[in-house]
Amino acid sequence: MSDWFDESASLFTAEKLFALATVVRGAQPGAKLIIRPDGAFTGNLDDAALRARIIADALRLMAQETSETIAYDLDHVFIETFVPPPRLIIIGGVHTAIPLAQFARELDFRVTLVDGRGRFATRERFPDVDELIVEWPDDVIPRLRLDQSTYVVILTHDPKFDLPTLKALSTTQPRYIGAMGSRETRRQHMAELRAQGVSDEFLKTVYGPVGLDLGGRSPAEMALAIMAQIIAVRYNRPGGHLMHAAKE
Repeated sequence: MSDWFDESASLFTAEKLFALATVVRGAQPGAKLIIRPDGAFTGNLDDAALRARIIADALRLMAQETSETIAYDLDHVFIETFVPPPRLIIIGGVHTAIPLAQFARELDFRVTLVDGRGRFATRERFPDVDELIVEWPDDVIPRLRLDQSTYVVILTHDPKFDLPTLKALSTTQPRYIGAMGSRETRRQHMAELRAQGVSDEFLKTVYGPVGLDLGGRSPAEMALAIMAQIIAVRYNRPGGHLMHAAKE
């Protein structure tokens, strides 16, 4: 069994995001590359210049969760992305978290609920989540797998939870981080995090106030707005009206 097959099988079994590039036409037909989200690769493609171009396109396709056959002059390469099930980590077992977990499960997300307050994080409130963790979020985050298939929503709306959680997330790279709260609350929290040494580069990636502007007010409506934004981010869409979208 070839090395590339062993490695791709291992990555697939571990539910890791990766791309497999195969030369289907060109100077080295059948040559393969396995590319990971950090740009690391393994394989038997000898052409370094072609390899660099393939890796750049593989990173783009992994971000888009799509596969494509691409022509590089005389070489044609099929880049297939293997995307693990998306995972949603909800911080805070508040009312909005209940419909949010339900929507996410309906959309085939693996759902983890984290809250240090045992009265909120219960199976009675969240019977269908895949994982229920009753611990403080900033203690849990270093143990979680946070990658480009992971989406994090902070619903606690309390600086005692929000600030340590965001600081813990600042050294990770999930696909999406959203935080509930008004613009003024978010502005205050961001200022405090900057004072604690959290970089502006990270803070600019946080979606807050969280969710698309649907005008909803109930917990279910707010959860729908959050889930809609997550889906838009997942597929690199602006989240506007389809009737105004440019024709593709």
